[in-house]
Amino acid sequence: MVGMAGSGKTTLFNSLSKGREADTQIAGKANLGQIEVPDPRLDAIAALVKPAKVVRTTVEIIDIPGLTKGGATQKGAGQFLAEIRQTDAIIHVLRCFDDPLVPHIEGSVNPLRDKETIDLELIAKDLETLEKKIQRIDKLARVGEKDAKKNLDVLTKVQEHFENGEPARTFPFSDDEMALIDDCFFLTIKPVIYVCNVDEGSAVNGNKYTEMVKPSIGAEGAEMLIIAAKAEAEIAQLDSEDDRMAFLEDMGLKEPGVNKLIRAAYHTLNLHTFFTEGPKEVRAWTIHAGTLAPKAAGVIHSDLERGFIRAEVKRWEDFVELGSEHACKQAGKFHIEGKHYLVKDGDIFHVRFNV
Repeated sequence: MVGMAGSGKTTLFNSLSKGREADTQIAGKANLGQIEVPDPRLDAIAALVKPAKVVRTTVEIIDIPGLTKGGATQKGAGQFLAEIRQTDAIIHVLRCFDDPLVPHIEGSVNPLRDKETIDLELIAKDLETLEKKIQRIDKLARVGEKDAKKNLDVLTKVQEHFENGEPARTFPFSDDEMALIDDCFFLTIKPVIYVCNVDEGSAVNGNKYTEMVKPSIGAEGAEMLIIAAKAEAEIAQLDSEDDRMAFLEDMGLKEPGVNKLIRAAYHTLNLHTFFTEGPKEVRAWTIHAGTLAPKAAGVIHSDLERGFIRAEVKRWEDFVELGSEHACKQAGKFHIEGKHYLVKDGDIFHVRFNV
């Protein structure tokens, strides 16, 4: 989670963490929070099965300190920027609200300018990384190392791309070229979800600031969310779920921002959820779209992947509608799948294995 200082990034983090203190601090600066993924399908399965325990899948979100112009290349910045390198995606929080009590570090609210500032800061850090690699490859080219000259040509083109203010994710890398820059761990190669942090009155339809930044985000093909982080952080501290929903409804919202953000993350990262159910536990598991059955079984336990025989599969909606596994079998909604089955979002999965 990145953003300019004063963007409300940490307030958003607290709303995602339901107003609680951050679970962990990284390098004394960045906060790490583990957030349960809300999923009404899991709730519906659990309502039918009535298990002893319900386990939701989780995502981890890292909140790094707010960036400033020129801050990414300053001494000490590497500590928290290194944390971005380990993540799957970036949540870029843009300040889209006026508040005289929270003066903007640049003197005025302009999310388009802020977006460009953060983009350039991350590109500058990537350029620094790339130049070190170019120096290494250049030495190899000078001594006639095979492929070094060709690789140097590619890296020089990427360097020009960065110097033009373009992020790594917009460079047309081939598979071989992706392998070449794999050890660079570019910050700007990661997909981005933009969160426009607005005032409470703009939570539904946005405002002039969200309209200002919308064309730029649309041109990237990125997800853009509108969330009133301050209001949602206050609502998240309420103990009663009914009270939380009542306050959200007063704002004209049907669900908290965390739900929208997690859906956006799943879509951006191409993730799916499958379920396991039984009297002891109903549980959600996360996989990448296109995962084969043995690999999905391995998410549950490595022994299940190693000794995979077959998977017994039913759809969550069929199970909830028909009321039992037996009824699913009777209706032809229960099937046996082998090693080449692609697990689908919403599958209920039972693995037969032998080790």
